[in-house]
Parts: sequence; C-alpha cells; structure tokens
Amino acid sequence: MKLIIAIVQDEDTDALTQALIAAGHRFTKVSTTGSFLRTGNTSLLIGVEDRVVGPVLAILRRTCRRRTQIAVPYSPALEPGLLYMPENFEVEVGGAVVFVANVSRFERL
Repeated sequence: MKLIIAIVQDEDTDALTQALIAAGHRFTKVSTTGSFLRTGNTSLLIGVEDRVVGPVLAILRRTCRRRTQIAVPYSPALEPGLLYMPENFEVEVGGAVVFVANVSRFERL
C-alpha cells in the first residue's frame, strides 16, 4: 500500500478531485499555503494499492497544469528587512508536487 501526497494549486483542485472521484479513489483534502508566493494550495492524501499508483499519477498529470503568473513582491512594511521593492516578475506555477510513501498499515475505523 502507498500514500500519495499531492500538493496542487487551488485552480487545479476541482478538476483533480472530480477526476479522482470518477475513477473511484478516496482522498483527504487539506487546505495549505505555498511559501514562495503565499497563495492557496491544496494537499491531497490518497491511500492506494501499489498497482494503482500509476493511474493516480496519470490523473495528476492530466489535471494539474503548469502556467505562468505575475508575482507582486510584498511591501517592506509587511516584510521586515526588505530594503527595496523589486519590480513584478513572472514565475511558473502549477503542476503538482507529489510524494509517494510506503504504508505499513492502514485501517478505516
């Protein structure tokens, strides 16, 4: 058994969760925040049999896409120690960060 931890942008969450449900997968959804852009993310905890890891990763690849976004730096008043305000800059966001861990025991109580 495996635990798939998938961290995705909020914009991709609906399509991903609908695809997982349609494929018969259960998951736990946790709201999280990214550290660099401080934007909303969703972390999904998905427990699956070893043979199902590939199909779940395929759903993640299909529903979580990369895109570019303009990042606005934070004000020095909000970030002590920041001496200047850099200009807005473009960053690539989206996709998914995925961890697959072995599970030694699983129980649904």
